[in-house]
Amino acid sequence: MGDWRGLKALADIPRFHARVRPDAIALTCGEQNVTYSQLDRQSSASARALLAEKVKPGARIAWLDLNSERTHEMLFACAKAKAVFCPVNWRLSPAEMQQVIADADAELLFVGQRFFDAASAIAASRLRKVIAVDGARAGWEGYADWRDRHAGDDPRRASAPNGPAIQIYTSGATGQPKGVVLSAGALLTTGKQRDGEMAWNDWSEDDVSLLTMPCFHIAGLRWGVMSLLPGAHTVVMPEFSPDSVLDEIARRRVTRLFLAPAAIRLVLEAAKRKPVDLSSLKIVWYGASPMPAPLLADAMATFGCSFLQTYGMTETGAQATFLPPADHRSGGERLRSAGKALPGVRVRIVDAQGRAQPPGQPGEICIKSPSNMLGYWRREAETRAALRGGWMHTGDAGFMDRDGYVYIQDRLKDMIVSGGENVYSVEVENALASHPAIADAAVIGVPDETWGEAVKAIVVLKPGCAASAEEIIAHAKAQIAAYKAPKSVDFVDALPKNSLGKVLKASLRQEYWSGKDRMVN
Repeated sequence: MGDWRGLKALADIPRFHARVRPDAIALTCGEQNVTYSQLDRQSSASARALLAEKVKPGARIAWLDLNSERTHEMLFACAKAKAVFCPVNWRLSPAEMQQVIADADAELLFVGQRFFDAASAIAASRLRKVIAVDGARAGWEGYADWRDRHAGDDPRRASAPNGPAIQIYTSGATGQPKGVVLSAGALLTTGKQRDGEMAWNDWSEDDVSLLTMPCFHIAGLRWGVMSLLPGAHTVVMPEFSPDSVLDEIARRRVTRLFLAPAAIRLVLEAAKRKPVDLSSLKIVWYGASPMPAPLLADAMATFGCSFLQTYGMTETGAQATFLPPADHRSGGERLRSAGKALPGVRVRIVDAQGRAQPPGQPGEICIKSPSNMLGYWRREAETRAALRGGWMHTGDAGFMDRDGYVYIQDRLKDMIVSGGENVYSVEVENALASHPAIADAAVIGVPDETWGEAVKAIVVLKPGCAASAEEIIAHAKAQIAAYKAPKSVDFVDALPKNSLGKVLKASLRQEYWSGKDRMVN
């Protein structure tokens, strides 16, 4: 019957497991269970429905909904139809959603009930049809009816492992969203590695995986693929809730899950309020932002299982380095690191001229990986700049020790990571610039106990004008996603600038990061 480790295409995941274990549960969301046989059959029907819509190879299919059992069903349907799955960040403002859908040139938009109103306001240029994932909306076809009208055999369109499979949007240093195009191979690579130091990756069909991260993030979408690849049972949470995480672990006997450090903190707080049985857990993965040492110690004691850290970014397919459970158990200095390169991945530190730095010397972290992006959608110049010589220039600053462990110290790009979400300062500054009372503004990340970093605006008001911090924050939230808006505002008479008029962000940040051993959290 073959081995799942030999699978090279996304579409082969439901095909393979439908053949070898058709009645095993693939996905659970709430009380809804989907077997591998159903997942294969329904993704084939959706693929045939896409083809009936005259969707051509490479067409972008936009998906705007909370996590559900249908998210990965549509991912596999797109793979079977040779289309590109494009999940839209539902935390964005409607204007930002429209930007993403228009930039992707999406032809079809699938939208969940919570976002019907937001989708109604979207007028992306090439949208030919909007399909309601659940519920009903006048003028929109329902997803189940749309899919089931085309039930039939798998269309069996051949697709190359290195062809485009998904397009995930990230914010950019210019304030414009960028579509990161990843191949099927980029999603499948890490899931097959398990020997030697990778024994922690020894997934089996008996595992129960909990998907808590939103699937518009590479971490959430890839986590689902990683657990479905070996035929594990994947429990899908529509959206993160600390109490629900604890409930699902106990109820479903979850063995594996991935959480960002900010989410781990909230789960630990919930666990203190309502202790539950966590004994089924074998391993907790974490990443998306650095983990404070006291929080990690508390988590390891509470969960009582192995821990694994991964480091990467959307452009590297999420995972590039790993800090294995053995290093967590031994403790020491390595717990401050982001681990070492995964098999098949190369990491190096370079100076401003692109020269490799020796161990201990700081520079930019660069990654060469089979999971690296194919490029930014329709942004050739930015792709060339990011993937110089095949190396992804991460914009993170750090050093590597003699054993190959990577330590992150700061960010070269003007970006804040708050609760695992990337926020580019320029996006927030652009939103603040339209406030009638603001003469000048700079946005920085400051340490935050809950979210790792919080967005802070430092504002200069126009002469004779007044505005409160609350008013400025509300103004930002009316234009950009709430998680990007400032959490606090400081007022100053002038911003420090160099002779060219550029704001000295490092000088602004110094006051808030004083006493910290690194300028990231």
